[in-house]
This record gives sequence, structure tokens and C-alpha cells, in this order.
Amino acid sequence: MFWLRTELWTAEVVYTGFGTPMRRGALAVQGGRVVGQGPLEELQARFPQGEVVHKGKALFPKAVNAHTHQDLSLLPLYRGPFAGFIPHVLAHRALRGLEGAKQGLDELVRSGAGAFGDIVFKDEVMDFLLLESPLPGVAFYEVFAPNPLEAEAVFAEARRKVEAWRKREGRVKVGLSPHSPYGVSAPLLRRLAEYARAEGIPLMVHAAESPEEVAFLKEGRGALAELLTRFGLGAFTPPGTTPIRHLHALGVLGPTTALVHGVQVDEEEAALLAQTGTKVVLCPRSNRNLEVGEAPLALYARYGVEVALGTDSRGSSPDLNVKNEALFLWDKADPRLLVRALSRGGYRALGLPTPRLTRGSPVDLVDSL
Repeated sequence: MFWLRTELWTAEVVYTGFGTPMRRGALAVQGGRVVGQGPLEELQARFPQGEVVHKGKALFPKAVNAHTHQDLSLLPLYRGPFAGFIPHVLAHRALRGLEGAKQGLDELVRSGAGAFGDIVFKDEVMDFLLLESPLPGVAFYEVFAPNPLEAEAVFAEARRKVEAWRKREGRVKVGLSPHSPYGVSAPLLRRLAEYARAEGIPLMVHAAESPEEVAFLKEGRGALAELLTRFGLGAFTPPGTTPIRHLHALGVLGPTTALVHGVQVDEEEAALLAQTGTKVVLCPRSNRNLEVGEAPLALYARYGVEVALGTDSRGSSPDLNVKNEALFLWDKADPRLLVRALSRGGYRALGLPTPRLTRGSPVDLVDSL
């Protein structure tokens, strides 16, 4: 009789895509498929001839890079104060576009990502991702319009484009990205949020990233205020409150909204995020390079905020391999939280179905650190 060889794949953390990530967990593998999952000791009892194979730090469903700017992939890496990043991007704007997006998507594929969330600035990049991407994901059309006098015109144009693109959705879905609480006027933020909610369109907003952002929104001062004035964007009126509270007052928070960065968040705001079902995408290596601090992972865990991981762009991150974000935080947080964020957290932040490692799953769905 022919017997299939059984291996028991184990790691520091094993996650099947549902339930709680396991310490001392394992996957039983036969003939290129998963035939069992659970505590290592239980699988050893079920498969006594199984060879235990250590696979490193973690096993989990394919990782999700929940926040990228693929069109910035040709930019040189920036390290320095947050307020210097926007001038860095503008200084290299000739490098932003379709060729960068093609290189970024290729890097995502080579990294083994299972899905992505991308901020799209140019129409040609949206067309490319909808037509060419071999990976599932959400392409969030970015809106930047801080002048409230432009709100209605910008909203009408954004809606026109999004409605046309949604007719071509397939592997990649279309989302909306109001750039930030300071990059989009209050009336436009409200209109975009209402429209997205009514149409079931996912939202992604850069928010609570830096102390400069908080100072500008609360008091209208600081390096970000000076930067916006220098670039002729001084028509924006600061709301006199923090980024998270401002977004909540405008109806932006909710279960189909993902906030990117979420570094400058207090306890009351963490509770707000949890209560509204808002997801948070962390980009720890970009935060380090932009000198904005570290996101409050323990606070998010305490309140049950769904957390995902993203790399941000090549302009502020050394690569687009999201697994390196988890490795960067590995000794600073509960690894089980990080592994969930890499997989289920990312899929949930983008509104995509989460793959599960169950009996019969092919082993090429298994990712590792």
C-alpha cells in the first residue's frame, strides 16, 4: 500500500486565518495539502509517523500589504522630519506614475503578497491595476483638495471617475482615499464619506500620523502649517481638535474605513475606533524614517481595534515586503497580534475575504516568516 509522507509544520506562531493564533501550533501536510491543524502535541498523536519540520517564526495565510503607493516606487528613500516628506515627493514628481506602479506591483508579487491596498493618484495607474494586476486588492483613488470652495466640484469629478472605474472591477476593487484630515476640507470629507457609505465603497485615510498633523489641526501652527502655506494651500481651516475626533465628527469613521498610521492616538480615540469598527493600518518602518513615533499597539489590542500592516511607499520605506514590517516589530509586541495583522487584519481592512488554512488547502496558500 502506498503511504503519503506526513510533515508537521510548526513555528513560533501558527495561524489558520480564524480563531486565535497558536503558540506551539502546527499544520499537518500530506501530498502538497493541509490535512490537519491544531496544537502540535495533538497532531503528533494523530500522525505519529509525522516528521516535525520547523518553519521559523510564523505560518499563516498569505500576507496582505494593506497600504502602498505603488506609483512612488521609483522615488529615492527619504529619511528625516515628517514635514520634509511632501517636498521630497514634489521634488521627484516626474518619477511618479505608471512606470513606478508597474515596478511596485512587480515587487509586491515577488514578495509573495496575497493582496494589497494601494493609493492611486493618477488615472492611468488605476486603469493599469484594474486591467493588469495578478493580485487581488483595493485601489483607493486619492483626493487632495483642502480648499472648501472647491468641495462640490472635486466631489462631482471624483464620483464620476469612481463610478466609471467600478464598472470595470474584477480582481481589484475600487476605493476612495480622502488624503488626510488636513488635505481635504471638512465639507468634502463629509460628502465623500456619505457617498462611500451609501455605495459600499471602502475608504482609506492617512490620519494621526505625526505630531505636526495634530498641532496643525488643533491650533493651526507648526511645520505642517508653514508647509501648506508655502504651497498655496492655506485656505484650509483647522477644526481645533485632533485628527481622529475630527474624522468622527464628520462621519468618516466606520467598519468600511481604514485609517493609515494611527500613531498619535489617545485612549478615548482608541475606544472610538473600536466602537465604530474602524480599522487601522500600521506602517512602522515608514514611521521610523519619518520620525513620527510608534503606534500604540498595546492600546489597540486592549480595545480590540482591528490592525493591519502596510509598507507605505518606496519613498519612505526600504521595500514593499510587508512581512518585514512584522519582523521589525517582532520583539516589541505580541507576535500573535502581528501575525493576525499580516493576514486576517489586512484582508478585513480592505473588505476582502480571508483565506483559511483548513483540511484540503494547498500548501501554496501557506505563508511564513
